[in-house]
Amino acid sequence: MENYGPQLPEEDSLHEHYSFTVDKGQSPLRIDKYLMNCIENMTRSKIQNSAKNDGILVNGSPVKSNYKVRPNDQIQVLFEHPTYEALLVGEDIPLDIVYEDDHLVVVNKPAGMVVHPGHGNYSGTLINALIYLFENLPNNSSDRPGLVHRIDKDTSGLLVVAKTEQAMAHLSLQFAEKTSEREYVALVWGNVEADEGTVEGNIGRHPKNRLQNTVFLEDDAEKGKPAVTHYKVLERLGYVTLVSCKLETGRTHQIRVHMKHIGHTLFNDERYGGDAILKGTTFTKYKQFVENCFKILPRQALHAKTLGFEHPKTGEFMRFETPVPEDMELCIEKWRNYSKHLE
Repeated sequence: MENYGPQLPEEDSLHEHYSFTVDKGQSPLRIDKYLMNCIENMTRSKIQNSAKNDGILVNGSPVKSNYKVRPNDQIQVLFEHPTYEALLVGEDIPLDIVYEDDHLVVVNKPAGMVVHPGHGNYSGTLINALIYLFENLPNNSSDRPGLVHRIDKDTSGLLVVAKTEQAMAHLSLQFAEKTSEREYVALVWGNVEADEGTVEGNIGRHPKNRLQNTVFLEDDAEKGKPAVTHYKVLERLGYVTLVSCKLETGRTHQIRVHMKHIGHTLFNDERYGGDAILKGTTFTKYKQFVENCFKILPRQALHAKTLGFEHPKTGEFMRFETPVPEDMELCIEKWRNYSKHLE
């Protein structure tokens, strides 16, 4: 914190929780509104209180909550309490460890488990489980122990965790340089017409719904960050399609946003509207069938099935696969049986 010189308030109790660089294409916007779009579950009053305490810094200097952000501004958000990472406590939570050696661990995360603590999720996370099992995990650039990448709370599947500084650096570079391999299986609404395809488009925070991300094209091309998803149809099941998605980049909600962008929202993805009946008939029987599917799979139909990377010590390319979990498999099977009656 001392790097910021005299601009910082004198209380040494302020702790940096977030830092952002404003996109090149950002239009002027009050900083409290901007931060609400950037920080999930954050209230405007908490941001405004932080500004009153000189806890919102732009380019190293405190600003008020009505400051208008500009492209390339460096923003820091400080609060009086330490970050959740600084308060982390190990918890004895069973983990499905697929592979482990002295350098890394590959975990099959269940749906419903949050990867790291944040607003509203202070315990029971994957990191709480990891620091209980392993000592001295290296921090990533966001001070999160062991985390090389993450998957959403309600997405199941594979994650690699670094156990040494060298492994963290090596694996993080592979993800940054797009040499790692990540394949997901998703059940999406509608009949995906092309057997395979690629979705490209910058992904960033939705300007009107701060809990969603969206694709920015042409006019807004400078907003968001580049994202590329390659998809392939695995099975057509009438009003839904089972697809494989390979990530070239790893943006937040990437598959969920890209598939919605091409008109195929993930099945039962509440945040992106996939928990409504988006395709099919108006028959009451059909509505009942879909609602039964939602009960069987009470989350978005997305599973991180395959993970491949070069081992940071041996240089060997390693590939791991984990089967689609039971809740998703049962839902797919129901659609398989239903679609037979449509033929």
